[in-house]
Amino acid sequence: MQLTEEELREQVGKLEGWKLEQNFMVRKYMFSEYMKGIAFVDEVAAISEAFDHHPHITIDYKTVFLRLSAKEESGLGALEFRQAHEFNEAFEKTR
Repeated sequence: MQLTEEELREQVGKLEGWKLEQNFMVRKYMFSEYMKGIAFVDEVAAISEAFDHHPHITIDYKTVFLRLSAKEESGLGALEFRQAHEFNEAFEKTR
């Protein structure tokens, strides 16, 4: 089921740090040390494999950017929101 733009904004608003940019959900994660960011990326990779859905990842020293696109052609949906929530939980454990 495709969400309306209003529903997307409402759902993204419930996820700490995430925002919509065009057809993507994006978040910037900041770490106190480079290796903590790398450990986080390892967690993101494991979560992504479990979901069989992989975000775009950019590492810039102590900052990790995630950009999550829709897996289904109908657009962003429940899968991406669950995955983003798990990324946030991984961040809380690794920072």
